[in-house]
Amino acid sequence: MLKKHGQLFLSALFIFDSLAIFSSWLLAYTTRFQLKLIPVTQGLPPIEPYIEALLPIWIVFFINTKLCDLYQPLRGKPGSSEFFLILKVTSLSVLILTAITFFYRDFSYSRIVVVYFWGIATLLIVASHWMVRKIWVMVRGKGWNLQKILIVGAGELGQKVVEKINLHPEIGFQVVGYLTRHPEKIGEKFQECKVLGEYNDVSKVIHDFEVDQLFIALPLQAHDRLQKILDNLGEETVDIKVVPDLLQYMNIHSGVEELDGLPIVNLAESPLYGWNVVVKRASDIILSSLAIVITSPLMVLIALLIKAESRGPVFYRQERVGLDRQVFSMLKFRSMKEEAENATGPVWAKENDERRTRIGEILRKTSLDELPQLFNVFISEMSLVGPRPERHVFIEDFKHSIPHYMLRLKMKAGLTGWAQVNGWRGNTSLQKRIECDLFYIKNWSLMFDLKIIFMTLWKGFINRHAY
Repeated sequence: MLKKHGQLFLSALFIFDSLAIFSSWLLAYTTRFQLKLIPVTQGLPPIEPYIEALLPIWIVFFINTKLCDLYQPLRGKPGSSEFFLILKVTSLSVLILTAITFFYRDFSYSRIVVVYFWGIATLLIVASHWMVRKIWVMVRGKGWNLQKILIVGAGELGQKVVEKINLHPEIGFQVVGYLTRHPEKIGEKFQECKVLGEYNDVSKVIHDFEVDQLFIALPLQAHDRLQKILDNLGEETVDIKVVPDLLQYMNIHSGVEELDGLPIVNLAESPLYGWNVVVKRASDIILSSLAIVITSPLMVLIALLIKAESRGPVFYRQERVGLDRQVFSMLKFRSMKEEAENATGPVWAKENDERRTRIGEILRKTSLDELPQLFNVFISEMSLVGPRPERHVFIEDFKHSIPHYMLRLKMKAGLTGWAQVNGWRGNTSLQKRIECDLFYIKNWSLMFDLKIIFMTLWKGFINRHAY
């Protein structure tokens, strides 16, 4: 619904950004070969190949605007966030286009033109977005094409509807107020909107305020009043929307689908389906195999040191629970004495744990004991990035005491994760760890995975909670 009413705004952004991209490429050519800020030593190349390149450039750019979520509401975010999104789109697009030209041998494009194009495109797209938003604010400020909205329900759900509408000023919705079943609330303000009357006043308020659309946002216990409200609207021509009171139940990737005309509400769904599964699995295979090759000399050395220090196996296998509660054997380098849990049973590792071996202490502090899990990733039992897998005995405890804990199992377990790069690992706050895991699942993308991998490498493997 928001997308439908925001199409004109998004179309304006699309057109202006397209003009910015085309202009940037031609300006880059002109700056390089006409202005000659840097001396041209190999003659003036024809412009035709540069014009022919406009279509593939445009296609690559708009694929990346989708991948980077460039066209998103900015309400509540600093203005700089859009600049960095645009910089991300232009930088990624230029890198991809440069890689493509490596395989294209019919014509050699100037590298200086590409650098000029990157800088000019970034500035022009920033200017494009600024101008479109300013024009839109001016248009909406004059009251052109505004849709007046009345919210039936002044409770938490009704206020949430107003909050969401305010996040999307580009759609042109203006909330005139609420209706309530509590007469004592009339005149009060919620989300800067006034309660205008009771449910029975719906027809009068529609005419007094020239309402275009009605949003019925009633709590579950008040839905018995829905039929009476609809009966009062029998002679009205406003658009009517019903917002189901399911906020308390909606978790990851919730949304509405349709099955042959039947609306279906998703309360919790994994983000990995269709091509997303293929993309994540392909990245796991490529990156894990590369990591295995690179770290194999180190893993051989660690194996020799473990054998030299103490008797027992090099690897430690431990049953963990992964995607959809599937149990698998997670591999680690053995860092503790044999049969370390015979006396204590399954417990968290603690600081200065006497069960560790000398080499094990170093391995655990540097997280090098986790390296064998690259093989778990390669054979699809784990992923490089995801919520860390937990032991079954702990899951049985946590699922009753920590809300939404089991939603972690909607994503394949990871070697590293958003919680780990933010410092929530080992014997730290489980609540914070769950929050990070659910944030990752809700916002999963290949770019997010690559960011977490980079942060893991950048911050190193040493953590004060690793013991």
